[in-house]
Amino acid sequence: MMHEKVLVLIALIGAASYFQTITGFGLGMIVMGATSGFDLAPVASIATLLSLVTLTNSATALHGKLHHIDWRAVGAATLGALPSVVVGVLLLNYLSASASGVLQLLLGGVVLYGGLSAALRPTPLAERSGDRSFFVSGLCGGLLSGMFGVSGPPLIFQFYRQPLKLVEIRCALILIFALTAFTRVLFSMYEGKLGSSICVQAMLAAPVVMLMTLAARRYPPPLSSIATRRLAFGVLMAIGASLVLCAVRGLTR
Repeated sequence: MMHEKVLVLIALIGAASYFQTITGFGLGMIVMGATSGFDLAPVASIATLLSLVTLTNSATALHGKLHHIDWRAVGAATLGALPSVVVGVLLLNYLSASASGVLQLLLGGVVLYGGLSAALRPTPLAERSGDRSFFVSGLCGGLLSGMFGVSGPPLIFQFYRQPLKLVEIRCALILIFALTAFTRVLFSMYEGKLGSSICVQAMLAAPVVMLMTLAARRYPPPLSSIATRRLAFGVLMAIGASLVLCAVRGLTR
């Protein structure tokens, strides 16, 4: 990449790291969306780079906060997410382009509807969901990740609907995405796709990610619990709309 593009990419990663620290998600979605729209770099290399910087963000954001994590919920969600990523990749290879587009359109519609309905009623559930519910959300998230590179929506919706403190929700999501990112890094190393240029970019971005993460921990925006939940569900709506638009474009070509 040109030096100017690298600087823009690192600045974008820093801003997305701040957002992820205060909400528990968003780093991958924001950077992938922006880089695709502005053609900053190939999607495959950005995905690997994001896996590396996600580990930096997670280590900094979770330092001293592991006691806030609902380990049963995280364990159940992770158990469903990790293997279903592989299933999603294999399913995408099996489906035809038109069938994949129709499925993406349906999934985008579901995510958009779920975000809209939750934003209109942002109050959490009266009781915590069972472990099976967290497993299913991880399963669906893994399939989305494997097929379309978007793992967040089912997990975000699941955790933000729980009667948990916001710090518990943030820490749980950050840890799950860190585990997913670690798995992707290992797989990239196995395939020999962890190139030196990506590692250099990750090292350049690491100080910015750490500073922005620490800034988010110390100076979070003055948002109430309800406002933060509405923000999360609003981002879900944007993700759903993006999936629908991409599917429609693909089907009308």
